[in-house]
Amino acid sequence: MTVEAGDIRRVRALFLSDVHLGMRPIRVQQLIDFLRVYEAETIYLIGDILDGWRLVKSWHWPPEYHVLTQLLLDKALAGTHIVLLPGNHDEFLREYLGTYFGVVDVVDRTVHITAQGKSYLVIHGDQFDVVVAHAKWLAYVGDWAYRFALRINIWLNWVRRRLGFSYWSLSAWAKHKVKNAVSVIGRFEMALTQEAKDSDVDGVICGHIHFADIHERLGIKYINTGDWVESCTAVAETLEGELEIIRWQGVVEERPRKLRRRSKKRTGVEVEPPA
Repeated sequence: MTVEAGDIRRVRALFLSDVHLGMRPIRVQQLIDFLRVYEAETIYLIGDILDGWRLVKSWHWPPEYHVLTQLLLDKALAGTHIVLLPGNHDEFLREYLGTYFGVVDVVDRTVHITAQGKSYLVIHGDQFDVVVAHAKWLAYVGDWAYRFALRINIWLNWVRRRLGFSYWSLSAWAKHKVKNAVSVIGRFEMALTQEAKDSDVDGVICGHIHFADIHERLGIKYINTGDWVESCTAVAETLEGELEIIRWQGVVEERPRKLRRRSKKRTGVEVEPPA
C-alpha cells in the first residue's frame, strides 16, 4: 500500500521499527510526516528506535528528534497505547523490561490480537539472529559496512537524480542479490516463524533486517516492518483487522556532505539541490 501525506487516516495499530535515532542519515522528517497523518489505538515501536551504538561514540540529537519524541508523547497523552520493544541497537533499554514509563510500556515481546481475532507475536527479532547472538563483533562489522553503503548511496543517488533516475539502494540490492545475505535473511525468517509456531500464535511481526515483507511461505504469516533509515515503511492494522505494509512517499534525497558544506559556506544555510 502506497500512501502520501493528506487527510488523517485512522487504524487500529501501527507497527514500526529501525528508526536508528543517532545514525546519519535517517528519515526522521518523513517519519514525523507519517505520524501526523496516521492515528492509531496502539503504536508498537519494535526495536532499534534509538541507535545506542552510534550515540555512545558520537552524540547526534538534532531538533527534529525532539519533534518526533514530543509527537509520540502527545499521541500517548491523547490516549494512544505505546509499546516499546528494545532491539540490539537500543539493548540498554532491556534493563527496564516490564517498566511502565507513564505512557509507554517497555517489553521484550508481546502478543497483538487483531480485530479478526488473529494473534501475532511482536518482537524485534535480533534474539534469533545468529550473528548478533554468537558473534557480536561481526555484527559491528556489518553495521559499519551498512553505514558505508549508505554514504555511497548519497553520492550515487545525487548523480542518479541529475540523470532523471529514481532512488536506488545499494544495501537493499546487496541483501537480495548476494547469496550469503539472502541465506541469512532466510534463516532469520525461519527462526522467527518457528518461534511463532512454538508460541501458538497465527503469525509474527518483527523488524531488525530492514526489509518490509508479508508472506506465508513457511506455513505461518511472517510480517517485517522494514525501516526508517532508507525505505520509510511501516505495518498497519486497518479498522477491519487487515495487516498491510505502508510505503511512505516523499523521501527527501540526501545531499553529499562536501556539497552541503560548500553550500553552507556560501549561503549560511543548507539547501537541497533542485530536482
